[in-house]
Amino acid sequence: MITGTVAALCLAVVPALATAAPAQAASTCSSGGNIAMGKYYVVNNLWGSGSGSGWQCVWDNWQSGDTIGWGTTWDWSGQSNSVKSYSSAVLGWHWGWQRPGTELPIRVGDNRSVPTTWNYSVTGSGTMNVAYDLWLHTQSNPSGSNNPSDEIMIWPYKSGGAGPAGTYQTTVNLGGGSWDLYRGWIDAGNGVGWNVFSFVRTSNTTSVNLNLRDFTNNLVNRGWLSSNKYLSSVQAGTEVFIGSGRLDTESYWVDVQ
Repeated sequence: MITGTVAALCLAVVPALATAAPAQAASTCSSGGNIAMGKYYVVNNLWGSGSGSGWQCVWDNWQSGDTIGWGTTWDWSGQSNSVKSYSSAVLGWHWGWQRPGTELPIRVGDNRSVPTTWNYSVTGSGTMNVAYDLWLHTQSNPSGSNNPSDEIMIWPYKSGGAGPAGTYQTTVNLGGGSWDLYRGWIDAGNGVGWNVFSFVRTSNTTSVNLNLRDFTNNLVNRGWLSSNKYLSSVQAGTEVFIGSGRLDTESYWVDVQ
């Protein structure tokens, strides 16, 4: 829980840190707080905060059509091997639907193009990553009660020894970069779980221009992902394990074509 004093500090820090960006329209330091940005929403997802203590805030900077700029800042302590938060821009499903016009879900086997660009900067210290998080379902239109069957993470940036779930399988070349591919299983408890695949870039970058279809097709071609699954969500944000820092998304865009 964020105390009134710390929450006030968050709200004071965000505008001060964002002086180089256009004036922000909204910010939140509340767990689960979100800000609508066209077909996306930016969410302050503090799902793992119980493994430590601290705070995080998110804000929007600008929007032009389907391209957005936003940011987040944080300070977390506690278990260094446990994720505290994944504040992100969400397109589509996240245990329910919030925004119209997402063009999701899409069937993987239909081979639809899903291009995306993301330019950002990272400051601070600690253990964290910058990552896309893709969710897939067996249902063509999942509800809030339908758990995912698969999760695909794409890490273009990591620091402080951050590592993904699962075990290393191979290294692949996609989207102009080299990625270590991991495969594992997420046990969410109560008999619920899903496959997880993580593409971790072998060298950090703060600018990506990808087609997410390349990553889903790679898994289909390996026989690890069914082409009958549905891509229901594309998220882009930062997983923080421990430390303090800031992510500024200078521009972000993703589309289903």
